Amino acid sequence: MITILPAQLQHTAAMMELIQELAIYEKEPEAVTVSLEHFQESGFGKNPVWLGWVACNTDNEVVGMAICYIRYSTWKGQRLYLEDLLVTESHRGKGIGKLLLDEVIQYAQEQQYTGVAWQVLDWNEPAINFYKKYPVVFDAAWVNCSINF
Repeated sequence: MITILPAQLQHTAAMMELIQELAIYEKEPEAVTVSLEHFQESGFGKNPVWLGWVACNTDNEVVGMAICYIRYSTWKGQRLYLEDLLVTESHRGKGIGKLLLDEVIQYAQEQQYTGVAWQVLDWNEPAINFYKKYPVVFDAAWVNCSINF
């Protein structure tokens, strides 16, 4: 049995392991540079910037997670941005991703946000096929931009 819980400070070490697993899957293991301490402060410190949920199995192990933050659109208003949705490889295909995404969607609706947005790599067919089970709009018209320091 899987339980979806709001992420707590005690989950962050396991969540960081999942983040590293995601980076390896996305072929960029060296790209994760955030420290556990910074991750914890950013979620549970004086001014938290992210919120999330974890999927725990019967042994209370974190086997999946969703991390979000509030995004503001001048056209749409407040929206929830899904930064990461991940289920550890050994637990995929068991409906855990659906439980997590449904929790994110329900939270966004309860908070009266205007929607949920996220990105998915164009080669990640398993994720794209998963998202196609929802009324998702895929928008290839935008190009990702960033400045890194």
